[in-house]
Amino acid sequence: MKLNKLNTLTRILIAGCTAGLMATSALADEAVITESFYPYKTETPQFEGLQPGMVINQDNVTQFKEIIDPAFYRFIEQGWTTITVGKTTSFDLHPNYVEATRVSLGKVSLGEQVGEINGWQAGRPFPQEPSADDPRAGEKLAWNYKYGYNWGDSAAIYPFYWKYRDMESGDVERTIKFNFHFLNYKGRVNQEPTPEITPNPSDLFRAIYVQVLDPADVRDTQLLIHRAADDLKRDNSWLYLGFQRRVRRLATGQVTDAFLGSDLMIEDFEGYNGRISDMNWTYKGTRYMLMPFYNHNELTLDSETHQDDDGYQVVAFSGKGGCFPNITWQLRKVYEVESVPVDESHPLSKRVHFMDAQTFTIPRTVSYDRKGSLWKTFTIGQAHPDHHLPKNKGSGVSIDDSFSMIDVQASHCTTGQFKGQVDPELTPTNMFNVQYLRAAGT
Repeated sequence: MKLNKLNTLTRILIAGCTAGLMATSALADEAVITESFYPYKTETPQFEGLQPGMVINQDNVTQFKEIIDPAFYRFIEQGWTTITVGKTTSFDLHPNYVEATRVSLGKVSLGEQVGEINGWQAGRPFPQEPSADDPRAGEKLAWNYKYGYNWGDSAAIYPFYWKYRDMESGDVERTIKFNFHFLNYKGRVNQEPTPEITPNPSDLFRAIYVQVLDPADVRDTQLLIHRAADDLKRDNSWLYLGFQRRVRRLATGQVTDAFLGSDLMIEDFEGYNGRISDMNWTYKGTRYMLMPFYNHNELTLDSETHQDDDGYQVVAFSGKGGCFPNITWQLRKVYEVESVPVDESHPLSKRVHFMDAQTFTIPRTVSYDRKGSLWKTFTIGQAHPDHHLPKNKGSGVSIDDSFSMIDVQASHCTTGQFKGQVDPELTPTNMFNVQYLRAAGT
């Protein structure tokens, strides 16, 4: 009888301990989710002397050197541009994406070689804080970017204006009007079908389709990129040239050529448009930095050009050569990540990406040539979806809203003015195949 009582007591104690451990584990997991997706929930970042509404210029930039990346600091120091400081705000991603991350927490791992990942279905694969002691921390952050919610399950930049500018004279040499379309085949959390589009015989993760609308000499040029779910497989890319009226497959090296004579490579799109396995990734640290995040509808916009019939106005540009967007910048939590090309013939020696810790967009990238000298800097302005087009409200997508790629060696830049739309009707699946290129080009 005493033995039975003892066994019962033991079982009660074990059950209690197990329940306690499970509760502790659940709390720890939820803390990971909160820190990853809501970093400003309990505390807003501060820096001495920094206040919303102030302008950082040549006269006071030294005071804020710690919170500006070196390339942009140099631009301000030289009087090329200024930064208007905005209030730090939360860019909450869609709850479905957060929940997908919660469900898969602890189930995702890296494979033996760069480019291999196990257990990912949807959401952020590695929401835990990176550690300097983890030699693969940079690679994990790169996966967080690749499987991020940038443009959500699908979206379009419709239309998209690129301007080629001489920084010395300020002349706009060329304006190209595009439509860009993005479609995720896997990891879908919001737009039906979820979690993936089937059939998917090529086992794709993502596709990008680009169509040139103007000017006449490049009209109907189209680009199609297929990215396989297996990162070790090379992208398949095709280019349709309107004046030749034929489709040709892009060679691997062409993704690092100047795209249509601009300052961008195809590999530059969205901050980095390549395979994880094409780079060696190194986590360099976590810091608070000023980053180009803002509410589009609260800016002084471009009222002179590219105004749509619905009244939508794009971001205006100013500064040296008209190469800098007129936007506000927020003090935000940032992961600094270095990517070094595996291919020694790559035109870059490295990129330094400043990844936003909440959204995992890449609003700032600094690129260095083969000699290690500063070559280009890329700024992608991020607009809050609830202060943009009505159709973007509640989408949980940090909207790419403006860009500036500056070639400091050539004193030249390419700027981008967006009308980003989270609208699945603009991205039908039949758009993302080679047959569509031919049909759209005839």
